[in-house]
Amino acid sequence: MSDKLAKTVRVAILDLYEGAPNQGMRCIKDLIVAYGKSNDIRLTYDEFDVRLKNEIPDLTYDLYISTGGPGSPLDSVGSEWESKYFRWLQKMVDFNNSSDNRDKKHVLFICHSFQLACRFFDVGLVTPRRSTAFGVFPVHLIEQGPEDPVFSGLNDPFYAVDSRDYQVIEPDRGRLDQLGGSILAIEKERPHVPLERAVMAIRFNQYMLGTQFHPEADAEGMSMYLQRNDKKVIVIEDHGIEKWQSMIDQLNDPEKIGWTYAHVIPNFLEQALGRS
Repeated sequence: MSDKLAKTVRVAILDLYEGAPNQGMRCIKDLIVAYGKSNDIRLTYDEFDVRLKNEIPDLTYDLYISTGGPGSPLDSVGSEWESKYFRWLQKMVDFNNSSDNRDKKHVLFICHSFQLACRFFDVGLVTPRRSTAFGVFPVHLIEQGPEDPVFSGLNDPFYAVDSRDYQVIEPDRGRLDQLGGSILAIEKERPHVPLERAVMAIRFNQYMLGTQFHPEADAEGMSMYLQRNDKKVIVIEDHGIEKWQSMIDQLNDPEKIGWTYAHVIPNFLEQALGRS
């Protein structure tokens, strides 16, 4: 058993939502609490408002989850909060690379955080999409994806909630090899669109993994959220009634979003706690 399990496990949630209303924070906290209860582990979490308050966790936490968030992952270049975020990330890398530190720090980057991590590690091109990706989409496992413990139990393809105006393309495989990382998943194939498929998940190194999609998305909660009159009107105005209905149908399919929700973050917690 990992030494981490002999004490209260402390999780740091790096909140990049910049105060924007979202379901992500609730879902992440629900997953942490549920995992602790089902595995009889004392799990606690603290939240850090990265973009509004320049808050960054120290290195005393056992594991870290960095959230999605609104806006451009490029416009923050040179900002105070991003500079602090990247200094924190470098400290995490240095900690894990030190042979003096036996219990390594695992980090999961989600959506906006994933794009920032790709910039930090210089593993691909972060660029605007031609149009917003919004909905439930198939994600295809490639390279080391099927063997990665965080994706254990997933089908190929599996389904995930995607909501983004930016993407990561042109991955630098030489740089990933240098880091000890690999591409794990890419977006659905679109034969009618002559564009490179975007990267949907990368393992940056042995202890750090990022997903472009939202593994924390709770099918039941999201379905109720999208069926609220105000949210339904917004989605239909922006994306059309067909997109809204498609999302509702796929959220209610237990083999799609519910399956991803039940596997990715719980698997990450398993690996981070030395249980997998």
